[in-house]
Order: sequence, then structure tokens, then C-alpha cells
Amino acid sequence: MPLILHIDSDRWRDHLRSTWNPDIVPVAKGNGYGVGNTRLLAESRALGARTVAVGTYTEVPPDFKDDVVVLTPWRPFLEIPQGKNVIHTVSRLADLVSIPAGSRVLIEVQTSMRRHGIGARELRHTMLLNALDRIKFEGWSLHFPMGAGGTSANIREAQELSRAARAVRNGPVWVSHVPAQKLADIGDNVKLRMGTGLWLGDRGALTVRATVLDVHSVRRGERVGYRQRRVAGDGHILVVSGGTAHGVGLEAPTAAATVRQRAIAMAKGSLDAAGMALSPFTIEGKQRWFAEPPHMQASMLFLPSSVAPPAVGDEVGVDVRFTTTVFDKISMD
Repeated sequence: MPLILHIDSDRWRDHLRSTWNPDIVPVAKGNGYGVGNTRLLAESRALGARTVAVGTYTEVPPDFKDDVVVLTPWRPFLEIPQGKNVIHTVSRLADLVSIPAGSRVLIEVQTSMRRHGIGARELRHTMLLNALDRIKFEGWSLHFPMGAGGTSANIREAQELSRAARAVRNGPVWVSHVPAQKLADIGDNVKLRMGTGLWLGDRGALTVRATVLDVHSVRRGERVGYRQRRVAGDGHILVVSGGTAHGVGLEAPTAAATVRQRAIAMAKGSLDAAGMALSPFTIEGKQRWFAEPPHMQASMLFLPSSVAPPAVGDEVGVDVRFTTTVFDKISMD
């Protein structure tokens, strides 16, 4: 029985149409934000987009006719697909010299992200100036952080860096993590790469459901699961679809920045250390506890006796991170 993503297709596409405009470059990368890159590329073309962005060279679809920007910077040791529609991102002076002449290139300028990019002080370096005459220059790329300084800080930095870059060579500026309505504040001819805000901007259009595979009554103190943990009270063990192979129960390091967020992370860590972890599965409006860590393709939950258990074959809600979840089935409702 599957872990299913239900998409209210009318509502989802209404959001896509109301969000996209010709200055927005849709991003289809990784697991396709849970929806799948093939579907996202088709939806991009239906919107009218003739340029899309992907994360890596391996994500460039074969025989794709529209322009594809590869966000991962070009490196001489990567396997590069052939095609005049591929736009490379170059983030080092040495790579500007190495990339084949005539290549379509976005030059990435380093921002406060400090991830990739040529430093602002290197923009007038002889290597860069000479390279501009041997490549097909497609513009400047700026990738900004999320959170911390917020929108206003990103806009100020975009204004400063785009002025410095355009003083070297005028051209489009491609940005990430800036609100679409603020692009004019940066200047003319600014393109916005958008993934999450486009595809997942209306979460109400996306519903995830897991199938109940088994239900067992248990008494307090009985042992269950691979690790034979004792249950905390009378109730039921539910076996539901969705496990580590789907991305359920897998977490990245906490992004806690405020005192409150850190306190929550500490409290959660203490529960985890005690062998207690809330699952993303919801029954009667509440997240339920894992009976033990999730298995590869299923999870075991503990449901107290005060709650009537669902029947085998019923579906229960799941709150997942779409960028890390692989669904067995996607249903366009």
C-alpha cells in the first residue's frame, strides 16, 4: 500500500499561473520538490517558460529543447552534457579560462552566502575581462541567504553587487531568494529563479496520505518492534506506509536561530535521547508517537486506548518535508 501525494490540480495550477511571470525562471531539481522533475518541466512549459533551471548536470533532461540553466558551478572534471541550450554557471576565475570557448555562461558573484562565486574585488581581474570575449555571456548570478538579514538585506546586497558587476559588462542579473515584487528595486532586466515558492507556495493544494497496513492491540509494558521496546500504556500499534526509504523520519541538522527555536530543539533532543519521537503521521488531529524508529518502507506508531484506531486500508495524514520525500504515487485530483 502506498504513500500518496494528492494534488488538487485546479488549485495548484491556479497558484502556478498567479505566481509565474516572464521574469521568473522555474527551478526543477533534486526530487522535483516531491512532485518530480519531469512533471515540473512540463508544467513550466505550460506556463510559458522557455528557460528552466536544474540543480546539476545529471538533471539536464535529454533532448530538451528549451534553455536549461545548471545551478551547480561548472568544473573541468564534471561530465558535461552537449547541447546549445545548456547555460553553465561559472564561479571561479580559473574555470572561466578553462571552459570551452563559445560556451553559454552565467558568471556567479559571491554573496554573503559565501558558497560559490567570484569575489566582488575580482570582477575587474584580467582573467575575467579576457574571458568575456571568448564565452557567450548570459549574465550575472547572485544567490542570497534565507532568514537572518531578511528581504531588505538581500535587496541591498543585490543592488550593490549588480551595480558592480554591470559596470564590468552589462547584462541580465539572475537572483534567488528575493520576492518577485521586489525585482524592480534591484534594477532592469532581473530574472528570479524560483522553486519552493512556485511549486510549494500553496501547501493547501498538496495533501500527503499514508495507508494503514496493520493494527494490533497492546497492553502496557508489552514489547514491540525490532528493538523490543515496551509500550507506555494500553492501546494499539499501527503499521503505516512510509519509512526511511521515502524520507520519513530523516532530519537535517536544526536551523534553529532564535532562543525559542533552540529551546524547542533541546527539548526535542531530550525526548529523542529518551527513545521518544513524534512521528509526522496525524490521527484525529494529533501527531502520534513512533513506537520505534521508522523502518525502510513502513513505520510503527503507538495509539493510546483513548483513540479509536483506523481500520486496515484507511488513510492517515502525514506532514512531510517535500524536498526530502519520495512518494509511491502522485495523484492529480
